Amino acid sequence: MTTTTNKQWLLAARPEGEARVSDFRLVETPVPQALADGQVLVRHHYLSLDPYMRMRMNDAKSYAAPQPLDAVMIGGTVGEVVASRHPKFAVGDPVVGMGGWQQVAVVDGNALGLLRKVDTTHVPLPAYLGAVGMPGVTAWYGLVKLCQPKAGETVVVSAASGAVGGAVGQLAKVRGCRVVGVAGGAEKCRYVVDELGFDACIDYKQHKDAAALDAALAAAAPNGIDCNFENVGGEILNAVLRRMNAFGRIALCGMISGYEGQPIPLANPALLLTQRLRVEGFIVSEHMEVWPEALKELGTLVATGKLKYRETIAPRIEDAPEAFLGLLKGKNFGKQLVKLL
Repeated sequence: MTTTTNKQWLLAARPEGEARVSDFRLVETPVPQALADGQVLVRHHYLSLDPYMRMRMNDAKSYAAPQPLDAVMIGGTVGEVVASRHPKFAVGDPVVGMGGWQQVAVVDGNALGLLRKVDTTHVPLPAYLGAVGMPGVTAWYGLVKLCQPKAGETVVVSAASGAVGGAVGQLAKVRGCRVVGVAGGAEKCRYVVDELGFDACIDYKQHKDAAALDAALAAAAPNGIDCNFENVGGEILNAVLRRMNAFGRIALCGMISGYEGQPIPLANPALLLTQRLRVEGFIVSEHMEVWPEALKELGTLVATGKLKYRETIAPRIEDAPEAFLGLLKGKNFGKQLVKLL
């Protein structure tokens, strides 16, 4: 290990309204030169940027504790072991973990779930932050365990060109469903249909009122909607609810339309009753028991080229805040990563 300094992004301030670059602070710290028994030194190659991070920046009640101020921002990472005093990890091992917004991390090799070795023979290392990582398992759990789609049913996925949404649609197609995506922009919709294999995609930027969205959904889902994998909330969710079939299922994964503090009203909650809908929010880290089953299917599909994905990669650690703010506005295409090596 020749690097002696470690660049880290800390949370400097809690956002008021929209997050800004000034809410983060870049620092340099020395890399530890000695490890204690059981510790592993990991050099990160890529950092994953994900919408959940915005919620963690607030000091508000949520499913997890807020991101502490003046601490390294939370985040998934992939990299390689560069020094180890743990028998299960050797120098050169490719690993995935929660190393945060930094180039190097010292990890307790005995801590459950903090670090695991991965096989890069058939699956590229960055994919373990996307299609064969937390986003992929999120897609798998919400679709397979909550929506439980049957062949011939119609599944609607919002944020369909993203890391989670793109995987949801492809997993639903494997199960014989009609899949309709919702995405922002003609290029993203072309990608969703032409590359990911969705049956249709609605460009919400071209349908700016409720009537237009309703008409687009009616055309794309003529038999109604049986399953909804929801990443956005707001007007898109309202339009989907108006089209849901009786006994439909909604996996509530994210509400990114409200992550910067915007209101996300539910226009017609009576539909939940009249259509006898089942709605369930979930956090995939609370369901670790399904990860082996999910990763087996996801890894096989990626390795055989049957699960496609796209990555947007910011080239330097210095670019992480701008890339994150762009992610919140939908500027990324597919999985947003930052190259740290």
